[in-house]
Amino acid sequence: MRYITASCIISDHIVHTNGKAAFQASAAKGQDFLLSVYQHTGVQYPKFYKMDTLSKLGWLACELLLRQGFRSADYRPEEVAVVLSNANASLDTDYKYYATVKDIPSPAVFVYTLPNIMIGEICIRHHFKGENAFFIFESFNAAFLAQYVHGLMESGSARACICGWVDVLGEEYKAALFLVEDAAGEMPLSAENLNKSFNLNTRHE
Repeated sequence: MRYITASCIISDHIVHTNGKAAFQASAAKGQDFLLSVYQHTGVQYPKFYKMDTLSKLGWLACELLLRQGFRSADYRPEEVAVVLSNANASLDTDYKYYATVKDIPSPAVFVYTLPNIMIGEICIRHHFKGENAFFIFESFNAAFLAQYVHGLMESGSARACICGWVDVLGEEYKAALFLVEDAAGEMPLSAENLNKSFNLNTRHE
């Protein structure tokens, strides 16, 4: 049996880890809030400031997710997979890049005009070398993710998987990441349990 051993939801200026509000900051814009979350982590990672908004959001959600008991020493780098999804791909960054084309195209922005670059940023940070995939859906597709991750781990391609949803468009954003492991836990991997966590009431408790 595979279990969801940790979760991190970031939306509406609140961070939830394992179902509980862990950090909240009122901010006029999503970028300001993400900077507050980054400062809250206490991590010194200069490359963070160069990332696009989508990568910052996914990077932060993964950073906080893995602080909920993940034991990296239990896995080889190639045994940890990353499977993410969203509705808008890299459209938020695409718009920003298009705006630069009117003057001088920005290579620094262009490099983020693919959503799987976010996975690359996560893997670089945590030295993951397992299978990774990015899917586009109109909305969070818990049934597909549960089936895909089950298949991935059943085949032996991974022993742990970070999966979920990271989406940004303008000031609208949401990240919902889940750590799935072949380890004892209280929440089996299922579409129902993924949806339950994804739809967590994000008002501050």
